[in-house]
Amino acid sequence: MARKYRPIPEVNASSTADIAFLLLCFFLMASNMDTDTGIFRKLPPPIDPTQKPPEIKERNVFTILVNKNDKLLVSGQPGDITKLKDEAKEFLSNPNNLPNLPEKRMEIIPLLGEFAVSKGVISLKNDRGTSYDMYIKVQNELTRAINELRDELSRQQFGMKFTSLKDTAYINAIQKAIPVSISEAEPENVGGQ
Repeated sequence: MARKYRPIPEVNASSTADIAFLLLCFFLMASNMDTDTGIFRKLPPPIDPTQKPPEIKERNVFTILVNKNDKLLVSGQPGDITKLKDEAKEFLSNPNNLPNLPEKRMEIIPLLGEFAVSKGVISLKNDRGTSYDMYIKVQNELTRAINELRDELSRQQFGMKFTSLKDTAYINAIQKAIPVSISEAEPENVGGQ
């Protein structure tokens, strides 16, 4: 008895490429790409090379050095990261007008009137061997110090936290009264290789 040859049915694969393309488009549009996030800082405008840089008195500079072992040197003394925020806050605000803390200049700020703005600058310098974790901790403490000063002034003047302000005129007034005065130098091999 002879077997009858039956052809094997073929699968129609002509639309497979279209389906794969559509799936690829779907996942590209539906997925979230991780974006790099960083520390928000507004850089100062470039300095005119023909102008002489302004002189800054020593009392107006709060120096922070971080070595390759993640140790702090704050104003020439060994520092502690847990106290850095309070030290930076006291330096920038100089609440008792102490002669060893920064000077203030009187400015007319819309919505605040005549206000004493600190001339203080925080100077931060890291070693190339400083860990990223320590770098971020220092940045966080300095940012917290400025944010707390802005919150205190905002509550005093407008009755709410700085982050709760919606009106840009209020936000600009607080930012002008308490500027972010952080100078960050390029890292060096301070402690050697």
